Amino acid sequence: MSVIVVSGTGTEIGKTVVTAALVALAGATGARIAVLKPAQTGVGPGEPGDLAEVARLGGEAHGVELVRFGEPLAPATAARRAGAAGVRAEEVAETVEKLRTEYDLVLVEGAGGLLVRFHDGGDTLADAARLLAAPVLVVTPAGLGTLNSVALTGEALRARGVEQLGVVVGSWPEVPDLAARCNLVDLPEAAGAPLLGAVPEGAGRLAPAEFRAAAGGWLGPSLGGGWDAEAFTAAVG
Repeated sequence: MSVIVVSGTGTEIGKTVVTAALVALAGATGARIAVLKPAQTGVGPGEPGDLAEVARLGGEAHGVELVRFGEPLAPATAARRAGAAGVRAEEVAETVEKLRTEYDLVLVEGAGGLLVRFHDGGDTLADAARLLAAPVLVVTPAGLGTLNSVALTGEALRARGVEQLGVVVGSWPEVPDLAARCNLVDLPEAAGAPLLGAVPEGAGRLAPAEFRAAAGGWLGPSLGGGWDAEAFTAAVG
């Protein structure tokens, strides 16, 4: 896969850490990697955003940010309040097409959930993925409520004819409760796609070298790692 779109079922659920893990695994193979952040919000000019965190944890990757707004809001809302136009799905797709001519892997990290609007015209990350014909990796929380969010995200992708690559739990708790443990079994059915990984809670606080060394144990073979869903589920069940 030369392009993977990383989305989520909400905000602050581990998309950036998962993206960094993908960079770490691809980088270990010698791949040239680019990471596109169509819209960064909640970060002021000159401050490190998600792309800086991906590079810090995951390793070398060319970062591209199309728009940035300081207010911590949905991109369309932040753009409107800033008197800006936001970003269109076509612009995202065009940028990715240029990047894929120079890089082996292009990762596109969304903002919030799949259908968060980029601008007042209504374009979303799902629209960009459809234009690119690129698969979407969905990051979700571990606990109660995640099944509905994952099911809705999967339904939205299928309605647009967009492939769902799979689901990754973005922050697996050190002591999982009953709902989290049961969700390991139920998530693939709810999503209509395989469970491809579970990143441990607090992974983003690891030292970069430790993060990169451990990343292969968090993501499945289709993402370049060695994580096994069946074995993991049995171990925590």
